[in-house]
Amino acid sequence: MIKKIVLPSTLSESSNIDHTDKDLLLLLYSDMILGRNFEDMCAQMYYRGKMFGFVHLYNGQEAVSTGVIKALEKDDYVCSTYRDHVHALSKGVPSKMIMAELFGKETGCSRGRGGSMHIFSAKHNFLGGFAFIGEGIPVAIGAAFQSVYRKQVLRDLKHLNVTVCFFGDGTTNNGQFFECLNMAVLWKLPIIFVIENNQWAIGMAHHRSTSYPEIHQKAQAFGLPGVEVDGMDVLAIRQATIQAVKRARSGEGPTLIEALTYRFRGHSLADPDELRSKQEKDAWIARDPINNLKNYIIKNQFASIDELNLLNIKIKEQIDSSIDFALSSPEPDVKDLKRYLFAED
Repeated sequence: MIKKIVLPSTLSESSNIDHTDKDLLLLLYSDMILGRNFEDMCAQMYYRGKMFGFVHLYNGQEAVSTGVIKALEKDDYVCSTYRDHVHALSKGVPSKMIMAELFGKETGCSRGRGGSMHIFSAKHNFLGGFAFIGEGIPVAIGAAFQSVYRKQVLRDLKHLNVTVCFFGDGTTNNGQFFECLNMAVLWKLPIIFVIENNQWAIGMAHHRSTSYPEIHQKAQAFGLPGVEVDGMDVLAIRQATIQAVKRARSGEGPTLIEALTYRFRGHSLADPDELRSKQEKDAWIARDPINNLKNYIIKNQFASIDELNLLNIKIKEQIDSSIDFALSSPEPDVKDLKRYLFAED
């Protein structure tokens, strides 16, 4: 049954959604819950010594991943950062394969060689996480270019595949950002740049690190649309993405979306998170995107609290199964130490 959305005060009035249905809302809610619970379990496993190295969690930013990626088609591309677990989940990479990768197991999506910051899946057109800031933007540009090449040179009859490139506010002060925006507009590439402005670049507050804090307005210098959206509102993000996808797929070129969001945990699980004030954290946690959508669904009678609780139980069972899979999976064999360094026949 299709119902008209009248956005409550907990969700942005500028979302501009005309219609949706129960199935879509539950899909968005389930995806956000999956991301949150997966990351919470990662924290448990990390502190139990099951994961090693740096692990950067996504708690608080779920509306961005879900709102953007669930507006894409299966064959579209996603390029992530070192905070990549939830992006991969939203793109459809099985949770058990991501968890196994975090455990360094052979059954992981990168065969246990990548770990937390290098989740990758060719099958799902998930181009990977990248450990250095800005590193993924040129890769995303390449993916967008090959979509145009296939269409214009190889005469592919399918419509243009869109590439989404995620990165943080700190990245926008680096050269790759400006160079790739220029190239994307010059060649009218089907790419969407999504800035997850969570207000902090490791321990540096955003307003202290840039001379022009409104990142979306930097798009004007290169001639592409720059959109600022409430990153705690999954419906607002989805609507902005749908418009950007339409523009990209029709050959009109790129869009830059700045999603104003917040990470609820420290920069990584090794970060004591002592630089941010309690008042700031509490103010953002009060705008939890999952609670916002949950309240909206219940208030507008799309689903009952019992239905949502049942979804929570199923997702927790899925994550428990992922843990069992990762624990029981084999370690990479020493004889394969140099395998995957080069392409195989």
